[in-house]
Amino acid sequence: MTVWLTFMAMGVLVSLAGALVRVWRGPGRADRMTGAQLAGTSGVAVLMLLAPIEGWATLDVAAILALFGALAAVGFVKALSADGGGDPEEEDGDPVPLAGDRND
Repeated sequence: MTVWLTFMAMGVLVSLAGALVRVWRGPGRADRMTGAQLAGTSGVAVLMLLAPIEGWATLDVAAILALFGALAAVGFVKALSADGGGDPEEEDGDPVPLAGDRND
């Protein structure tokens, strides 16, 4: 069982290497953030696969890493909206009328 788990963890690490290449080369900010998300997910997967071998406390580290990944995605979206992308929830314009809300 430990050989299989180690083999699967090595396969996920190959995916992690691909994600790190995407973070390093880009070409855009969204591509880099997607690579960072894949790197975080791969890290969580490796930790979960190695938890039976290394100890079940590794799952706590995996949960914290998953939380950091979610917070990084939120921070990326907030930073992107601060650059002029805009937050659709904070726009002052008129809302788009729905099909049944027309006043003809």
